[in-house]
Amino acid sequence: MRDHRIPSAPGIGMLLALAGCMTLSACSERASSDKDRDTATPASQSAPPAQAPADASALEEAKTTARDAYVYGVPMVDTYKTVYAFNVDTANPQYKGPFNSILNIARVFTPDDTAFVTPNSDTPYSFAMLDLRAEPVVITVPKMAKDRYFVFQLMDLYTFNFDYIGSRATGNDGGNFLVAGPAWKGEAPKGITKVIRSETDLVSVVGRTQLFNAADLENVKKIQAGYKVQPLSAFAGTPAPPPAPAVEWIKPTPPAQDRTSLEFFNQLAFLLQFAQPPHPSESALRARFARLGIEPGKPFDANRLPPPMQAALKEGMAEGQKQIDDRRASLGGRTDALFGNRDFLKNDYVARATGTQVGIGANSREEAMYPILDKDSDGQPLDGSKGAYTLRFAKDQLPPVDAFWSVTMYGLPQQLLVKNPINRYLINSPMLPGLKKDADGGLTIYIQAQSPGKEKQANWLPAPSGPFVMFMRYYRPKPALLDGHWETPAVTRTQGSDGQ
Repeated sequence: MRDHRIPSAPGIGMLLALAGCMTLSACSERASSDKDRDTATPASQSAPPAQAPADASALEEAKTTARDAYVYGVPMVDTYKTVYAFNVDTANPQYKGPFNSILNIARVFTPDDTAFVTPNSDTPYSFAMLDLRAEPVVITVPKMAKDRYFVFQLMDLYTFNFDYIGSRATGNDGGNFLVAGPAWKGEAPKGITKVIRSETDLVSVVGRTQLFNAADLENVKKIQAGYKVQPLSAFAGTPAPPPAPAVEWIKPTPPAQDRTSLEFFNQLAFLLQFAQPPHPSESALRARFARLGIEPGKPFDANRLPPPMQAALKEGMAEGQKQIDDRRASLGGRTDALFGNRDFLKNDYVARATGTQVGIGANSREEAMYPILDKDSDGQPLDGSKGAYTLRFAKDQLPPVDAFWSVTMYGLPQQLLVKNPINRYLINSPMLPGLKKDADGGLTIYIQAQSPGKEKQANWLPAPSGPFVMFMRYYRPKPALLDGHWETPAVTRTQGSDGQ
């Protein structure tokens, strides 16, 4: 049987000894027995001895371990909020269906859609959350035209983009893709195109299917109708295995409490049961967590800990958050190094946590890149009430991508699509045949609140009469983008609001 006792060596081994007990459960039992004894002991009896003073080295070790557990756990705890809202809490307006089912959303987003910030108007979404504890799940995609981009992003509970199904990774010929959890040891049946292994039992699947224009929506719906998510037994026509044990899902902490509440560690302990066994490179780290009482599937009740230990854990959380904030401040606007698989991110837990807080669920850089245009070439914030702007691609210098690129307009501070008289919310590469080239063969996009005139209106991306931001989207970036040889051109202010 696994031994969960605190070792007697100096450091963490002394933490629970500060309370005169060796484990969290023992602390709880002692607190209960002390209470009973205090109630039954006559007043004439001697009072129990005072608690020993806190050991500074033990508290420092607790703080360090809490820091590392916090940084390690941020992606998991944040992901769980989505899992709970989308697939557990049926009363939540964001609920999308049970585990191992797929929800397709095929529609053109407009400014009336306010549920999501910075909505993507290029690729309608498909969502699925997989529970792989009982058996693998098979994702089926139909064959589709070679010029249509699609992708299914598979993200585990650690937020690693551990694999992809899509135009770049597997092609457009369709197939049946078996996704298996860490405990599965079976054989793939006939008809399986590829076996994909996950380190965790819970897997988030986000599908994106390219929409060429509004008239293309019916084609996208037909493609999405061919997407299937089903247990392996249903795919193979064999008896289903026994169901996985029922889970008593705990309620996620409110986002405002994630950085300060010690309930964070209870959330992490709960989630670790779906991430077993640990990766070999993390065994020692997980053992450190266990010595602090953060064990897979076991409750972590910080209220049972002595006040000095609680304070040490909170200090550790604050130090962990500072590591994340420092990394974020050093990014210089580039976020593509924060997302990827384990081989790419390795054990850079600060990068993974920073990616979570910058924008959880972003694609790996080889799949897509997302530069943000929020300032002009002079470093001034973009504002349609203060000027008109251009974004110009020189001749033969359009974004180097193997799928497509787009630039989408969002008003600030809401980060929603902008109402305008021509109902245009983005300009993308599928629109190139209808855009007007410059005399030298370049392409200029006119970004302003008022029409730039009949001669330029084909290239007009309407802006609000106020602050705005634009998101570039580069799907399947080529090496020139990935290695930095091609850079997004700056937005240039061409005139003030007075026309000068």
